Amino acid sequence: MLKVGTIKQIWRYPVKGMAGEQLEQGYLGENGLTGDRIWALQDTQRQEIQSCKFRPELLRCTAKCRRGDVTGPDDQVDITFPDGEVIGSDEPHLNQLLTLLTGFDSTLQPLKPIEERDFYKRYKQDDHTWLEELKATFDREPGEALPDLDNMPEQSQEYVSLPGTFFLVTPFHMLTTATLNYMKQLKPDADWAVERFRPNIVIETLPGMDGLVEQAWLDKTIQIGQTVVQCCDTTPRCGAITRQQRHIPSDKSMLRTIVKQADQNLGVYGAIAEGGVIHVGDEVFIQ
Repeated sequence: MLKVGTIKQIWRYPVKGMAGEQLEQGYLGENGLTGDRIWALQDTQRQEIQSCKFRPELLRCTAKCRRGDVTGPDDQVDITFPDGEVIGSDEPHLNQLLTLLTGFDSTLQPLKPIEERDFYKRYKQDDHTWLEELKATFDREPGEALPDLDNMPEQSQEYVSLPGTFFLVTPFHMLTTATLNYMKQLKPDADWAVERFRPNIVIETLPGMDGLVEQAWLDKTIQIGQTVVQCCDTTPRCGAITRQQRHIPSDKSMLRTIVKQADQNLGVYGAIAEGGVIHVGDEVFIQ
């Protein structure tokens, strides 16, 4: 095994699409970090789960698990709205506030069992409009590349998240300081706040590791203590990274740099092969 760095930050996002919370430690299991993406906004009319791709206003809210490190899949969350008001997921007027925030009739929903597959389905008024809507969320300029959305896996065409979860691809996402530093060098006047990219862990890479280092980790294995993560895909970036968050301004310039200089990807997705507790400061190895 080769050491590549240490864990600098751990993040989870209790409500899909909202800003999340930093942790000092967390249990990483088959469905990601405990407490990550355990609630999501549902468009009541479309009966469809939403993300910050389609409801960017969600990014202006911050969600935290009420019970902290000992949270579970049924835990309540507390949401801080843009005006600073904190509302719990168990408060009756929450859905009214979410509707006002997004401009669409909305309901906050907890995870449902994988057997309730209809809950996770895409809304399709016809065979093409949904795909056009999805492509539009990537905010590409003329001539810029898009991910190959025309050949998405059948499951991704039918469901907005992996059934039984609120994750799009895998339940874990990693980003390195080497990558962030490289992008800052390419576009120093852009706002490269790590929260824009919604990683689960930020890896502080070793001195001398430069550039988009995690792009070379695909099909390799990351080990953190007893935890084993398979690096399985790159992370194509959409317009959500440019949106305003509570303490982060809107900045569209970075997306142009990522598309042109990083083959439109930043970070890697991971699948959990062996679970365990991870901590800030843990050594990270690759094999």
